[in-house]
Amino acid sequence: MAAAQTSQGQKIRVGLIGLGNNMMGHIRRLLEIPEVEIVAGVDPVEASQERLHQRYPQLAALPVFKDHREMLRSVRPDAVEISTPHAFHFRQIVESLEAGAHVLVEKPMVNSVREAEDVIRTRDATGKIVLVSYQRHTQPTFVKMKQLIEQGEIGEIEFIQALQNQQWYASKFRTPELPWRVHKELSGGGQLNDSGSHLVDILLHVTGLEPEIVFAGQQSFKLEVDVNSAITVRFTNGALGNISIVGQAPGIGGAVWEDVTIYGSKGAIYYRMIGQPDFKPRLELRHINENEPVDLGPLPEGSTPDQNFVDAILGRDTVKSPAECGLRVMQLSEAAWKSAETGQPVSVRALSSHH
Repeated sequence: MAAAQTSQGQKIRVGLIGLGNNMMGHIRRLLEIPEVEIVAGVDPVEASQERLHQRYPQLAALPVFKDHREMLRSVRPDAVEISTPHAFHFRQIVESLEAGAHVLVEKPMVNSVREAEDVIRTRDATGKIVLVSYQRHTQPTFVKMKQLIEQGEIGEIEFIQALQNQQWYASKFRTPELPWRVHKELSGGGQLNDSGSHLVDILLHVTGLEPEIVFAGQQSFKLEVDVNSAITVRFTNGALGNISIVGQAPGIGGAVWEDVTIYGSKGAIYYRMIGQPDFKPRLELRHINENEPVDLGPLPEGSTPDQNFVDAILGRDTVKSPAECGLRVMQLSEAAWKSAETGQPVSVRALSSHH
């Protein structure tokens, strides 16, 4: 079967904004998608440009720009993928949309609720796609969790208990230069904006809950950004949640340990990821008044954000992690930072530009 074409009968022409380590994985996945042609790269750092050519010799002739605006003007890509320090995302997303490109952006989408609302407005005005690269949305375990909750297997959601820990803090001191992720003006926040963002996102995604009131305490140790967060949330449906994000922990490399339970009126879903680098999670469903867990059968097929992005552009699939997910995560995260700073509970509604 011939590869599906875009409306011009051409491949989807993709520009890459940010050529750091994280983009290398996106490139690998894009090169495996027949409908994609990578047409340009953007990175002001020469070492990053060189790494691209070393890692992917087939892209040796790729034009590389220092600035995304210049790339958008001269290459006019159909789509872009953005993997840059968090503080740059907002302008890069909005200007790419306004230049007529669909956008896949690394998490967190942006660093504030107001920026998230602006992204959604610009997306709607331009009619383009925005996909936040939360890969859990396409991973079998989490697709299954969402299905079970939507099918009513645990009833009305009442309580969420979630813990994540990772050897994050210690890893920041392994080089003489502190990485960009711990500089607040570049990252917008610490572990809550890094691996914590994945946890917050998937909790909101599989449950469909929206945060209403957030109360949090945070520890930063020697950094200017959060390392550990203790977050209590009340959701708009009355459900409660405790979210613990621990960045000062032992671990195997950068592997994440997670322990999540979602309690409902009829039962609970247990997710356990015991920090193995090879990602082998446990998923269990139990009903109230039944002693044995429910047989879940086989997990659904998995995919990647890059594949979902291409399929959505071609009209073959819906966007699995739209800009609204970026907004929800920012509602909870920004409220947590404000609460930790003030010592007071924060209403999510107060963060909105519509307020």
